[in-house]
Amino acid sequence: MRTKKICLGFVLGALLSLAATVHAAASNPDLDFYKGKTVTYIVSTKTGGGYDTYARLVARYMQKYLPGSKVIVKNVPGAGHIIGANTIYQAAPDGLTIGTFNTGLIYGQIVGQEGIQFDLNKFSWIGKANSETRVFVVGAKTPYKSFKDIMESKSPIKMPSSGVGSEDHNETVILAAALPANFQVVPGYAGKEAEMAILRGEVPAVLGSYTGLSGLIAAKEGRALMQYGSENGIPELNGVPHINSISVSPAGKSMIDLVNSIDVIGRLTAAPPGMPAGRLAVLREAYKKALTDADLIKDAKKYNLGLDPAYGEEVQRLVAAGINQSPDNLKMLRQIIKTD
Repeated sequence: MRTKKICLGFVLGALLSLAATVHAAASNPDLDFYKGKTVTYIVSTKTGGGYDTYARLVARYMQKYLPGSKVIVKNVPGAGHIIGANTIYQAAPDGLTIGTFNTGLIYGQIVGQEGIQFDLNKFSWIGKANSETRVFVVGAKTPYKSFKDIMESKSPIKMPSSGVGSEDHNETVILAAALPANFQVVPGYAGKEAEMAILRGEVPAVLGSYTGLSGLIAAKEGRALMQYGSENGIPELNGVPHINSISVSPAGKSMIDLVNSIDVIGRLTAAPPGMPAGRLAVLREAYKKALTDADLIKDAKKYNLGLDPAYGEEVQRLVAAGINQSPDNLKMLRQIIKTD
């Protein structure tokens, strides 16, 4: 009799376990949707740069948390990330297209940058991977030893950017006006091309993320003279002055504060507007699990990629705060950033 009860208990337990598994699968059809599907992760720049590196790392681990799916990276460069952002925005809101672009497009939307066909407030925000400490780096063979030398330069300093409308382009022209500094912005240097231009001696300096420029600095081919954006503190930049230590006009301080705040929103990931709530929730959860995965964290350290993630609605609020500027800031930005 006891044996029969034990057997019955095993059978009942197995049935309950099976029922729980079936219920779990049935309770989340949005996760089940991704089985056998391909998710395209659009990167709005060329291969090899920081955005591409972050995207390929995140895509690999998001695939892990979208069981049965395949996440592929597709590079869609051009117009300072505008073409890629337009492509993401105009994609079908079915949960199969996500992507990344730089936060410099916040400036572009504020001033009505030509070619923008999106509204950043309407993207389905998934998350951001990092807060960016950004740096002003000069070539090792240039005569500039301090940022004071830069600000006192009488001749224009050629500064490469990935393209009109990109974050590096807009921040270069904004900081040129805010400091002020004699910068001549030269667009057309996407991915690692700006670093190669410094090595070739075509340009003396560049503004960009520490993540992207750390290799140049570590190889002693470049010197960091100033940092801005996040003040979280990077040991490798100890002794490099932060832009907040530079005395500027009240109007210049307002612009610098804006730049610092926008740079906190680094390495964004978004989906098109109008996403079904359930699928967006699945993507946000997969993104969060990816960014907190112990193996991803190890890989990020190996590739020298900083992590300071935020998710979903928090990122939505950060982006909205960047866009919603005071009338005075809007006027200054429209004067500084040219849209033609």
